[in-house]
Amino acid sequence: MQLLSIDNYPSKEYEALGLVKGTIVQTKNVGRDFMAGMKTLVGGEIAGYTEMLNEARQIATKRMVDEAEALGADAIIGIKFGSSMVMQGAAEVLAYGTAIKFI
Repeated sequence: MQLLSIDNYPSKEYEALGLVKGTIVQTKNVGRDFMAGMKTLVGGEIAGYTEMLNEARQIATKRMVDEAEALGADAIIGIKFGSSMVMQGAAEVLAYGTAIKFI
């Protein structure tokens, strides 16, 4: 499965199968939360949160790909990611794009 952030697939004809998406709501780990609070005192990257969001993006992407494969897609174009806080201590990560099949 090819994953592209561009809006059109170059040099191939295809038909659009529709919107596909994957989402996950991930909560913070108490230990990570404590360490993040300590990190705010000195500044710098909060590695625990970076790892958490990277893992969440990977899961959301896999769920999007699974949905595209169920439609018989060859690729997904126009991929975008979004995130938002859904409640205190929990963030949603969303991956979405257009599933296409080559003609």
